[in-house]
Amino acid sequence: MDGLIPRLFETDAVGLRVVEAVQSDQALDVAPGLLRVGVHVGEALPTQGLDAFDILLTEGPRPPHPWVGVPSLAAEIAHLEAVVAAQPLAATVAAQVHRMTLDLDREAAFLLESFAYSTLLASEGFRAWRETAKSRSARDDQGPRVRLERADGVLHIVLDRPRGRNAVDAAMRDALCAALEFAALDPDRGRVRLRGEGAVFSIGGDLAEFGRAPDMAAAHAIRTLRSPARLLAGIADRVTAALHGPCVGGGVEIPLAAGRVVAQPRTTFRLPEVSMGLIPGAGGCVTIPRRIGRRRACWMAVSGRVVDTTTALAWGLIDAVET
Repeated sequence: MDGLIPRLFETDAVGLRVVEAVQSDQALDVAPGLLRVGVHVGEALPTQGLDAFDILLTEGPRPPHPWVGVPSLAAEIAHLEAVVAAQPLAATVAAQVHRMTLDLDREAAFLLESFAYSTLLASEGFRAWRETAKSRSARDDQGPRVRLERADGVLHIVLDRPRGRNAVDAAMRDALCAALEFAALDPDRGRVRLRGEGAVFSIGGDLAEFGRAPDMAAAHAIRTLRSPARLLAGIADRVTAALHGPCVGGGVEIPLAAGRVVAQPRTTFRLPEVSMGLIPGAGGCVTIPRRIGRRRACWMAVSGRVVDTTTALAWGLIDAVET
């Protein structure tokens, strides 16, 4: 394996390609394995000839969709180069999945994400990350992971693992699926509110359980059968997700399946999975592109950068800021 990654770089099977994005109808001749970043400096941002790019970067705040504004192009490109060099396969797969996700219906997109995520669980990049993360886990705690309450005609689904910062382990995943299945079958078909107890909505997957499945095909089957994001999407028109604090990984991906997403001021959003050798695997390759487009979603996934509340609202990642 030691010589495989350099050979993949040499053949353009993986890697990063940065190209000046110009107004053109010509197709970009770039190998399918490369993460394709288009950059532009100036006020007149191109609006055509952009389909081949996975990420579009420009300097300055609040550029129009699908561009991402960064303080420094040089610094951001250097950051992306470091991410791709550290986890080239995960970055490549993230780009490839984001290219396809919006061309598929929602169910097929969830399957695509799960296939790709399950494949990366067996990768050398993820195994190397796990070796450095063995001691990292959420606080060990017992008791119910999810609480159901009904008040004023609203069914509240509450992530109730505050000591563990609402990290999603298998027990919470299953409890959340059960709660969402109950909401789907609720004869009242009333409003549903998803929220988290404690200081944060959720820090995402419990790292203590990452990659423990011995059979990746079985892991794929479990992920598709027990998917909170998929169940939430099925009743999205009735659900408001209320977010607060740092929302990380699955703590971003799952609630964005709701029809309405609100966040408290200073809520932040981050997708760290590519740095672990994975891609967003809790539904984020489906839910996030459908809110902000595939290029901004791909930038979030590959860069792992924190998105603040103001940017999230401007992009449509959330629908409102509520105190």
